[in-house]
Amino acid sequence: MDLGLDGRVYIITGGSRGLGFATARALVADGAEVVLSSRSGANVAEAAASLGPHAYGVAADLTDPETPDLLVREANARFGRLDGAFVSVGGPAMGTAAGVTDDQWRSAFETVFLGSLRAMRVFAGALTDGGAIGIVLSTSAKTPLTNLGLSNGLRPGLAMAAKDMADEYGPRGIRVFGLMPGRILTDRNRELFAATGDAEAAAAHTAEAIPLRRIGEPEEFGKVAAFVLSPAAGYLTGLVIPVDGGSLRAL
Repeated sequence: MDLGLDGRVYIITGGSRGLGFATARALVADGAEVVLSSRSGANVAEAAASLGPHAYGVAADLTDPETPDLLVREANARFGRLDGAFVSVGGPAMGTAAGVTDDQWRSAFETVFLGSLRAMRVFAGALTDGGAIGIVLSTSAKTPLTNLGLSNGLRPGLAMAAKDMADEYGPRGIRVFGLMPGRILTDRNRELFAATGDAEAAAAHTAEAIPLRRIGEPEEFGKVAAFVLSPAAGYLTGLVIPVDGGSLRAL
């Protein structure tokens, strides 16, 4: 199936590794061009180089209010247009909702919530009819995850804010959606497994609880994201899609 991605340009935040990089790779493989951002200049330069001439890396932090405008300018300067964006930020610190500190809540809010919303708002302002904005959420948007209280508190609100944005930007022909990754084999999940004291046993136990009986690969997530960002998914907006091997027990 032709996704209609040839020549289209997307911004990918958190694009140097993990789910953001997997999404960028899937987009480029189908003919798109991407501007990647990451706080690490070395990492984002390496990631962009690995994708070839259709990718450009920018060292930037979403907590900086100037970052979204910078990324829009870079997309237009490097590739002459902007057709969409995919907002991915690192997961917040581990700990229970009651156990983390006020400072941890503030930091997570600035990064996961406000940084993401600001970026989506700026990107939407730069898009025209046919544009699409995706955001990485988590299955914690629908069900709490053990020892991830910050995520449990912030992701549901972010999912609802994205739904609100889909309503607001829909009349302009701009789609907004969220993806909820389950257990995907990223650095973040390796960190969570390692925190148990026996990473191998934790991974095996996790896989056993997933209906497909395995942990997902970043490439599987990236291909879903590329599809929903593409013109082929032009009638999908205001929804959140789990990419979790069937783990969520809710519809």
